[in-house]
Amino acid sequence: MNPRSLVFRLGAWYTLLLSATFLLVGAGGFFGLQHYLYASVRDSLKRRSAQVEQMLMQLPADAPISLLDREISNRIAPEINNRFVRVSRAGVVVYRSGPPSDRSFDPDQVPALPASAESPPGTHIVRAQHLMLGATGLSTPSGRYLVEMGVTLAPMEAALERLLDLLILLLPALVICAAGGGYWLVSWALRPVDRLSQTAEHMSMQDLAQRLPVVRSGDVLERLSNSFNNMLGRLRDSVQTSRQFLADASHELRTPLTVIKGELQELAEAESLSSSEVRERVGSVLEEVARLEHLVSGLLVLSRLDSGEIQRDWVKVDLAELAASTAEQMRLLAEDRGIEIELSGLRPAQIRGDRARLKQIIVNLLDNAIRFTPRGGRVSLRTGLAEGTCLLELSDTGVGIPPAAIPHVFDRFYRVDEARSREDGGAGLGLSIVKSICSLHGAEIRVDSAIARGSNFRITFPAAH
Repeated sequence: MNPRSLVFRLGAWYTLLLSATFLLVGAGGFFGLQHYLYASVRDSLKRRSAQVEQMLMQLPADAPISLLDREISNRIAPEINNRFVRVSRAGVVVYRSGPPSDRSFDPDQVPALPASAESPPGTHIVRAQHLMLGATGLSTPSGRYLVEMGVTLAPMEAALERLLDLLILLLPALVICAAGGGYWLVSWALRPVDRLSQTAEHMSMQDLAQRLPVVRSGDVLERLSNSFNNMLGRLRDSVQTSRQFLADASHELRTPLTVIKGELQELAEAESLSSSEVRERVGSVLEEVARLEHLVSGLLVLSRLDSGEIQRDWVKVDLAELAASTAEQMRLLAEDRGIEIELSGLRPAQIRGDRARLKQIIVNLLDNAIRFTPRGGRVSLRTGLAEGTCLLELSDTGVGIPPAAIPHVFDRFYRVDEARSREDGGAGLGLSIVKSICSLHGAEIRVDSAIARGSNFRITFPAAH
């Protein structure tokens, strides 16, 4: 048995608590019964003493002592009832009962109690004789008397001793039962946790669809099971996303590598090629290398964002100033495609963030808008404050996004038009990078689009405080 285990510690605390409870209940019961029995004996003494006092008050002044002896024997019968009676007048014993029938005490050995005319003694216990003795002073026409009435405590003490012996014997047995029962109860209560651990032990990365059994107890065990199952669900989604990401990345890398390999093989096998043909083949290889470079660069950015870049270089950034400078840098690309960039809606909006990453958001959104907007179209940038947040909004008059594709536009390697995206050199990572940077800055991004009417990307940032 492991003394550091939870079962042992809970069982030990359970045993200790029950043992203390048994001890307190036993001690309380024993002393309560003892107090009750002593109180009953005192009440009995008072009643019998009152009878003797009544006899003395009714006794004539010139009556012989034998009359008192006869009255006490007839009405009290101390010897038969195992009681002790002693009557004294002026310090002289005028009556004393004989030995009791059970021989529990010796009347001759019962010590006399001191008496005072003003304050008669109360109740005393004579341990040597196992006797409770009560004394009462009484003034009568025939003189001042001291009535001493006693009751044997032997039967009561014997009963209390038997009860004490029983408690002493029962307490260890109860403690042993409490220990065994507590250990069994704790083991039974923690059995669902053991099943959870066994199920978790059999899980693997290849079987993440398996779930832990949910204990319908409405307490912490049920919440623990649900929390683990939710965690497993998130882990499965993360693993599936990673696997899909690897598959898509492999597919994207295979195409340019195949083209490069084919071009180089043809160059190596060709016996006679003109300089123009060589330049054309080399240009094709360089174009594919550029695509590879762009793809690897995007993958590197996503990897860094997924690892959780810390906010070391965060500064206050004005979205209006950043959008204006970025748009000016990309204006030449837009003019080559016959697209106008409109910046009339820029309003100051201060946020905290990584300036380089925030610029990457604007670059990627502008690049997408320029590539998918026909000649003569327009791309508009707008910034400002809205309901305590900072707003960055980009609209275009491009081809738009089909409604079924809108929920997937931020997925990695996702393309609305596969062939067209490849021709434009896109790898399907631009919007994924935008989404990751927004998440890093606590921003929310929303897209609205309609076919042949253009798209609108709206990003809300927390305002800088």
